[in-house]
Amino acid sequence: MTSEIVIIGGGVIGLAIAVELKLRGTNVTVLCRDFQAAATHAAAGMLAPDAENITNGAMLSLCLRSRALYPDWTRKLEELTSLNTGYRPCGILAPVFEEERGMGHGALGIGKNHPIPPLSHSPTPSSSPAYWLNKEAIHQYQPGLGDEVVGGWWYPEDAQVDNKALAHVLRTAAESLGVELKDGITVEGFLQQQGQVVGVQTNAGIIRAAHYVLASGAWSNELLPLPVLPRKGQMLSVRIPEFTTELDLKRILFGQNIYIVPRRDRLIIGATSEDVGFTPNNTPEGIQKLLQAAIRLYPQLKHYPIQEFWWGFRPATPDELPILGTSHCQNLTFATGHYRNGILLTPVTAVLIADLILEQKPDSLPTDFHYSRFQSQPSTSTPMLTNSANFSNGNRPAISTLPIQDSPLIIAGKTFQSRLMTGTGKYRSIEEMQQSVAASDCQIVTVAVRRVQTKAPGHEGLAEALDWTKIWMLPNTAGCQTAEEAIRVARLGREMAKLLGQEDNNFVKLEVIPDLKYLLPDPIGTLQAAEQLVKEGFAVLPYINADPMLAKRLEEVGCATVMPLASPIGSGQGLKTTANIQIIIENAKVPVVVDAGIGSPSEAAQAMELGADALLINSAIALSANPAAMARAMNLAAVAGRLAYLAGRMPIKNYASPSSPLTGTITN
Repeated sequence: MTSEIVIIGGGVIGLAIAVELKLRGTNVTVLCRDFQAAATHAAAGMLAPDAENITNGAMLSLCLRSRALYPDWTRKLEELTSLNTGYRPCGILAPVFEEERGMGHGALGIGKNHPIPPLSHSPTPSSSPAYWLNKEAIHQYQPGLGDEVVGGWWYPEDAQVDNKALAHVLRTAAESLGVELKDGITVEGFLQQQGQVVGVQTNAGIIRAAHYVLASGAWSNELLPLPVLPRKGQMLSVRIPEFTTELDLKRILFGQNIYIVPRRDRLIIGATSEDVGFTPNNTPEGIQKLLQAAIRLYPQLKHYPIQEFWWGFRPATPDELPILGTSHCQNLTFATGHYRNGILLTPVTAVLIADLILEQKPDSLPTDFHYSRFQSQPSTSTPMLTNSANFSNGNRPAISTLPIQDSPLIIAGKTFQSRLMTGTGKYRSIEEMQQSVAASDCQIVTVAVRRVQTKAPGHEGLAEALDWTKIWMLPNTAGCQTAEEAIRVARLGREMAKLLGQEDNNFVKLEVIPDLKYLLPDPIGTLQAAEQLVKEGFAVLPYINADPMLAKRLEEVGCATVMPLASPIGSGQGLKTTANIQIIIENAKVPVVVDAGIGSPSEAAQAMELGADALLINSAIALSANPAAMARAMNLAAVAGRLAYLAGRMPIKNYASPSSPLTGTITN
């Protein structure tokens, strides 16, 4: 199918953008994987830029603008659908305990503090009014608060909306306007050509459009290497008894580590903020923390019957600001990473994204929200930049000056002078990795996409640690146990390379390894994944057992190289598969890269002497006592082994052959 604009993500952000675009006369399709799993359902609907005490100027301005849009925006939606959004300009009360004076208030997550200034001043840096209520005033203003509450702030301009009702209204509005809503659609990857998205691969086939909007919240990181990760929020509700008392809660309470939002017949209590990935379900610990904090703030609710528990996943970025605006592709726009303020920012996001797409107004979005803020430039003081020239020249003669001709290494049409590839894992520090890459003189460095994505130890800041204008990234699918996983991670790796400026990089080192003890690759899964990735335009470099028949099959399906193991990954056992590697080299019409198990420079030289086109070495360098020195040694071994192969080894004889001539010797 083809649509004018495709929006990936069916939560309130995606639906609001769809409605805004449709009202401006465009054809819109929304792809939704699971409407019930959206972050919308992990919210309480507070519109609280003042109570949140937001300190970032651009973010505060965005939130205030969105809050100001809410009255007219919700009224239009209600007129369109004849449904109620539950919008109420009710104000928010932020009680303070004695120990919080000068410590913080207004936390939406467990352990999250916002500093408050002296109580004689408004804690908000905005122009919104805020009023301090002393102990007597706050208990009179809202009876039933806990005895430990010593005062609090009243933010009259903050508001609330029923988040679930809003989601239903937006979906109904989209349907009534003619937006095409496609449920149960999982987007698996972007198809790109020359800086443009030409389609999205989904579980229902390829879907094409003129423009695409990524609004998939916490799941955005599964499609592109954006620093958007799920932050789980647990919540619950208690039912308000039918009898009413003067102690009934009339105000939203926004406290330290807790909030309580009164609705018509219930109280919403939330929310935890847990960095546990997509781990589902409520937990006793999470619910206990919420109940303890809520009862301390408003003791009466301990008598209310529990109505419901639920959880959801908020999309969090490292700086807790959203990612909005243009992307590395001309026809792809980002609207993700809203974290705690997704409901609040929905109307302004819809307007800004529609302005950007239809009216080409990039200046309407501050650079604070552009994805490029997470891509710092590499330091010019790194060894990668200062030492690589020295290692390139050294004291050894360049290959071209030697009395022997060699062709460069060519993989998928790209030319490389170095025949040594290195990795980035297992180093004791980023600095050791930088020094080793420089010392190795390599031009290809393989990067584990999943470890960068999850910020595994040793992989933090990896994108900034190397100069990717000089090093060709080889994303790898390490950690994938099935063909399906490897295909998805390969797509992520291609996007990661593009985000780092390698627009034409479609390389992937394919690893499918279900065996966690010996780390031996799955030949069937590798072949299945390779077939699909080749169809998608990848240059596939598959890591395999030294199986000549599998190597032949992989070459036939279009792989750019084959990469047989010398011995198990990280074992340092050296060349244990020499005979099979020789057969692979003899028959291959694509480069053969010996990968895994090489432990010493002598073994590296031996692999090159067999006729291998290149080596990939990581553990032997990273785990040595002096990684930079070992990297240099591996570089020299690869060069020596290649020269020896080109020069041609002397024949092996069964008898001695003296080095010195026997004729013409001096005799007595």
